[in-house]
Amino acid sequence: MFQKSIYKDRRSVLKSNVGSGLIILLGNEESPMNFKDNTYHFRQDSTFLYYFGINDPNLVGIIDVDANNEFIVGDELSIDAIVWMGRQTTLKEKSAAAAIDVVLPSKDFSSIISNALDAKRKIHFLPPYRGENKIKLSGLLGKSIIEVENGASVDLIKAVVKQRSHKAPEEVAELDKAVTLSAEMHKMVMQFAKPGMSENAIAAAIQEYALNHANGLSYPAILTVNGHILHNHYHGNTLKSGQMVLNDSGVETKMGYAGDLTRTFPVDKKFTSLQREMYEIILNAHKHAISLLSPAVRYLDIHFESCKMLATGLKEFGLMKGNVDDAVAAGAHALFFQCGTGHMMGLDVHDMEDLGEQYVGYTETLKKNTDTFGLKSLRLGKQLEPGFVLTVEPGLYFIPELIEMWSAKGMFKEFINYDKLEKLRDFSGIRIEDNFLITENGYQLLGKPLEIEIEDVEAIRATAY
Repeated sequence: MFQKSIYKDRRSVLKSNVGSGLIILLGNEESPMNFKDNTYHFRQDSTFLYYFGINDPNLVGIIDVDANNEFIVGDELSIDAIVWMGRQTTLKEKSAAAAIDVVLPSKDFSSIISNALDAKRKIHFLPPYRGENKIKLSGLLGKSIIEVENGASVDLIKAVVKQRSHKAPEEVAELDKAVTLSAEMHKMVMQFAKPGMSENAIAAAIQEYALNHANGLSYPAILTVNGHILHNHYHGNTLKSGQMVLNDSGVETKMGYAGDLTRTFPVDKKFTSLQREMYEIILNAHKHAISLLSPAVRYLDIHFESCKMLATGLKEFGLMKGNVDDAVAAGAHALFFQCGTGHMMGLDVHDMEDLGEQYVGYTETLKKNTDTFGLKSLRLGKQLEPGFVLTVEPGLYFIPELIEMWSAKGMFKEFINYDKLEKLRDFSGIRIEDNFLITENGYQLLGKPLEIEIEDVEAIRATAY
């Protein structure tokens, strides 16, 4: 945990931003895999962690804005639990470390809510993403599950997003640590992978590193020779000469902060000439997007500029044609780049995504485009501000099914050279991703720099076998 004053100050800011009412911040519960006592790895709710810092299940944080009271609802370990788990720091001690003096038993939670409802007080809660919390709120508030899902407090969402979006120095230090560890993990993979090795073996090495050096992975690793499958968690392939490996993985620190890096490298010691050309197209788009990072710049505009650089490279190669600006405006580039250039990052790898992208990545004046292919997956579009932490991750993906569909429909024939594209339909995909802090004057690369230039990647691969 951070110093107790940090949690106290965070809650004070939240109270000021919300203004009135009763704020309910639900922690997470243990989730069974196949029976009650065989649970998945526990991960605390990130907003609960941000304001209370306690990484234990079955807790609720309550902030009474009007009475200026704050307390934790939860139970101390029973003697049965101590028998199985051993003596732990008490909940009261953990709460005190978060500057909370009052701990109430779980049985009091329903009466707290009942009293607030009877007094017709405003009860603020965030969108529940766990089934057990939806059910809990449904019973306490006397609402259906659908009403609970649609009844979250917009005032609380906006207040939390406003606060958590700007990373404090202690958070930046944690994120820098997460990215450094992630970079070292990626370099290990580049040195480890070789032809004949299974994806499973490499994924296992990633998991081992994350558990040995941090709190595990910040998200399930995407480790694949099929880089055109954007969120590919299948690890059953064997690495073969002539292929590339896409590794999208990051570690989570003990404090819960995420790293999120991607590198694509050849299974062989060197890129083929075609792989080199495609990699350089993405590298140029990556560097161009980074050069534009600055306060007061919309990330939507950075995304478009990165897409234009991508399209320019594809035009020079012969896969695209016509006016690049017109092609990107029409969405023709989305045949090759279907997702967004980046997203916010922090306690969540997609920071605060549970609160709604319309609040986290966009504003009331800049609505997310949910209809246009290539834009509906852009998680961040709004104007950047100092303290934001985000990813830059352009990609180039040759998806056979998408190519076949667009070609059959004759989509964007004025911008796409389908005859030449047919020869690359099985090329796979490339993504390059780094993490950045927006500063007062520009940006700062987070973490230890991870090799990205072709010559540097090949130098690492030369030591692999």
